[in-house]
Amino acid sequence: MTAGGARPAGVAPDPQTGLVDRLKAGGWTLATAESLTGGLLAATLVEVPGVSAVFRGGLVVYATDLKASLAGVPDGLLADRGPVDPDVAVALADGARAACGADWGVATTGVAGPEPQDGKPVGLVYVAVAGPWGATVRRLTLDGNRAAVRGGAVDAALRLLDRQLAAAPAGGGDHLSESG
Repeated sequence: MTAGGARPAGVAPDPQTGLVDRLKAGGWTLATAESLTGGLLAATLVEVPGVSAVFRGGLVVYATDLKASLAGVPDGLLADRGPVDPDVAVALADGARAACGADWGVATTGVAGPEPQDGKPVGLVYVAVAGPWGATVRRLTLDGNRAAVRGGAVDAALRLLDRQLAAAPAGGGDHLSESG
């Protein structure tokens, strides 16, 4: 940025600004469900001026029981696999969409450390995006301290959402927020 706040020529906007612009262009809304990131993903998104046009809200479901009661993750899935699992990440993203009445949901779950959790190593993270045309999940192995793992999870979630939005059919389609 220059002293006057203008962006120099050739410098791309931050990733979240581009995402918000893409959501606006598609007429889509977004919700989040976060575990290890504890609200950092939503906080990163709401730094963008005008995000209220697309961001419906989010769930911070740090405790495992809240993943079921607030985000709708099946109890059996949590009991069988624990909270750090790719299918749990997808269920969180779907749960965010449903709970907030949004077209797209993005979720994070994993182990930020400093200790392993339920046999899962520090730095194991799953990010997921669910939208009108299905869901996708990515497994990450992140290095560093808690802040680095959490920040890396947010960055990966934003990149995954960007890829899914870019692949979405032009002109949108049926929106969850319009159909209920």
